[in-house]
Amino acid sequence: MTRCTALLLALALWTSASQAAGLLASLDRNQVNSGETVELTLESTDVTQFGKPDLTSLDNQFEVRGTRQVNQLNSLGDSHASTRWIVTLLPRHTGTLEIAPLQLGNLQSQALTLQVNASPVQDQDSRLEPVFINAELDQPKVYVQAQALLTLHIYHSVPLFDDSSLSPLQLSDARIEQLGEPRTYEKLINGVRHGVIEMRYAVYPQRSGELQIPALTFTATPANPGTGTEEPASQAPKPGKLIHVSSAELSLQVLAKPAAYPADAPWLPARSLTLSESWSPEPDHPQVGDSLTRSLTLSAEGLSSAQLPPLPQAEINGLRSYPDQPQLSNQHIEHGLLGTREERQALVPTRTGDLELPALEITWWNTLEDRLEQTSLPARTLQVANNPSLVVDTPAGTPQASVDNSDLWLWQLSTLLLACTTLLGFGLWWRARSQPAVLRAAQTGPSPRSLLDDLKRACQANDPQTTRQALDAWARQQPETLADMAARFIPLSDALDGLNGALYSETGQYWQGEELWRAIRAIPINERVQDPVADTTSLPPLYPK
Repeated sequence: MTRCTALLLALALWTSASQAAGLLASLDRNQVNSGETVELTLESTDVTQFGKPDLTSLDNQFEVRGTRQVNQLNSLGDSHASTRWIVTLLPRHTGTLEIAPLQLGNLQSQALTLQVNASPVQDQDSRLEPVFINAELDQPKVYVQAQALLTLHIYHSVPLFDDSSLSPLQLSDARIEQLGEPRTYEKLINGVRHGVIEMRYAVYPQRSGELQIPALTFTATPANPGTGTEEPASQAPKPGKLIHVSSAELSLQVLAKPAAYPADAPWLPARSLTLSESWSPEPDHPQVGDSLTRSLTLSAEGLSSAQLPPLPQAEINGLRSYPDQPQLSNQHIEHGLLGTREERQALVPTRTGDLELPALEITWWNTLEDRLEQTSLPARTLQVANNPSLVVDTPAGTPQASVDNSDLWLWQLSTLLLACTTLLGFGLWWRARSQPAVLRAAQTGPSPRSLLDDLKRACQANDPQTTRQALDAWARQQPETLADMAARFIPLSDALDGLNGALYSETGQYWQGEELWRAIRAIPINERVQDPVADTTSLPPLYPK
């Protein structure tokens, strides 16, 4: 019976682990043009699964161009292994294609969708070149400080060495941000397979007028095409010869801020803008003194987080606010940048009753609809209850209760007693100042002579640990600290360095204490505390007759 229970438990744990591991599917792009390849990645962390995913369900809508497997072992923290299958797919049709769930043993991936657009018409001359570059803007005109997307496609029908480079994009009147790493895929043009290098930039013009985007130059060295190249021999570049190709110059019309936009509002031209809030914990039944964390998140598609303004904060009577530093982040999405600004503040109610949080409203310009819009959060009321474990301060504006006379005379009496004790202490201190100094009472505990003998025996025994303890005990009865003595006596400082080196290294067993004992004995006798018993004959009587 026990074995059966253990077997069922192990089976349940194995099943739950398999379900937790799962088979995660993702695409490197959600939109492609006809003739372009896309990479499907399947990842599993279940080491009990062997073989390859079943890809037969993809044949109706895709041509599988290749599959490669990557095994990875992460040894940081909790060690775990993962396996990825990277599948190169060429869509057979345009439109919205669905990638059905794929199977790997008893694991199943989630379904995905891919948008396949018709390919734009390519220039006939450029299609005949073995290496060429296209540059395009997502829109011909844009508002000042709004986002314009610049996309570069570098096509090559011949293999290239890994020494290619692209001239940097530099604009004096615009802010540039590269969107992620370059993408690489394949595309069929007139039946010829081309490798594609795609680079995207977010361009933010800083002044109105016409913005000229200069030509960018791509430099590469063709490799030996070998057999199987589809490029005519007369048009194929010579292997090993450096080639340069440049994109066309582009012009972008930059519009000024619309006159209808409020002059006192921050200029926010975005494709979309959202404002949301979250609470921890939820303020369903707050009490006086509770700490509530409110998080306000402002997200704008087409703007960087640095362009998002601080959210308005209102002072609310009966609610203390402790704001935190804002958290800024940028995310690269299909339409450029998604900037996010998150502001957190701790709110502590200080009185009971209804506390009104005012509505928040953000004014922005919708660049897709070309119109002014407002995004807001509605007002919220916190119904704060009394906290029995706290003494609630009387709210402002509430009449103060009359103070009991019995409490008043108690405060007066305590104040009088405090004043009397203060005067008494001051008088005793003044009297003590006029008294002559007296000799220090005899010390209790070991005498300086016995402590010095202990130190001598420890040094002669060459025991660094015991020597250090005896040295500390002896130094506590000296008129100055051990560090002060070492600062004035170089031999003592050198001997202490040797002792510390022996204590904190592997050479402690070879330490010799003779140097330290000589340094202790070399300290002038009048600067060391002597045994009062030994020196009583030389001291004058305390009360001479």
